[in-house]
Amino acid sequence: MKLDIYVNYKGNCKQAFSFYEEHLGGKIIMMSTFAEMPDAANIPAERKNDILHGRIAIGETVLMGADIPNAEPMRSAYLTLSLDSAEEAERLYASLSEGGEIFMKMEQTFFASRFAMLRDKFGTSWMLLHEN
Repeated sequence: MKLDIYVNYKGNCKQAFSFYEEHLGGKIIMMSTFAEMPDAANIPAERKNDILHGRIAIGETVLMGADIPNAEPMRSAYLTLSLDSAEEAERLYASLSEGGEIFMKMEQTFFASRFAMLRDKFGTSWMLLHEN
């Protein structure tokens, strides 16, 4: 059994996955639009380029997503990145927090040399962790 993650985006799934590919070292596996559906004639013109289904590998995890018009930012759930160094934690903190919302700034805690909680500009909530 394998647990993967599926996130709904409010029209910016492609931008989010491209950002994660660049800044997190991910690899986009697939990205299909509503226009590519077998019966796309019933899809409104303004939704044809929205992402129907996307997949990106980040480390050993697959993140999937789609554009859903009424999607809201993640709440009460976080994608957690366990990092190999404090420097990598700081680098990703800078990238992911830009234009986003910081819930807990990057700092040392009793359980980690670096730890932070934030929501990125795409609405995805992250925990960044470099353990002691």
